[in-house]
Amino acid sequence: MNQEELDILFEEAVERVNAHKEPFPADTLLKLYAYYKKATNDVGKPKSKKAIINAFKTNALFQAKDLTVNEAKQNYIDLVNNYFLYRK
Repeated sequence: MNQEELDILFEEAVERVNAHKEPFPADTLLKLYAYYKKATNDVGKPKSKKAIINAFKTNALFQAKDLTVNEAKQNYIDLVNNYFLYRK
């Protein structure tokens, strides 16, 4: 897959997540958050008003720290596809 195809699939996955109306499980949401931040090179710190949420987000970012941008995009795509394939 070339860069353009990966970018298109990533944007489509982001749109699917944004259009989804039901809440995601917390672990899935944290992975989506970390992969998205890494894929978009958004290096800003979590900005929740609750310290515990910032801690969970920081941990998720730490777990994704060694991913490349393209790996993060692919992981995001895979997570979204698997979520919608296997959700009940």
